[in-house]
Amino acid sequence: MAQEWDCDVEDVRCKMDQETRWLTRYHEVKTFIEEHHRNPSKHRIEEHDMLNWLKANRKAMNKGEMKPERVEMFKGLQALVEENKRKNQYA
Repeated sequence: MAQEWDCDVEDVRCKMDQETRWLTRYHEVKTFIEEHHRNPSKHRIEEHDMLNWLKANRKAMNKGEMKPERVEMFKGLQALVEENKRKNQYA
């Protein structure tokens, strides 16, 4: 059963189940990298959530704790991250 969150009606994230939240963040990170041609920066506060999501999921995958249906999607995202590693956004 999906986990329900107790929060304000306006906060859409609270009404999402875990799978929907994961997919939403996945698409957010993927779109960010494709549009900006760089990875989320640890130096920009507004990008910390994406960076933390990447790190947490990388750890879960490496430990074997990630759901099998997410592993292939995340590996594709990791390949995109590697392509854009250490790219200067101003170049």
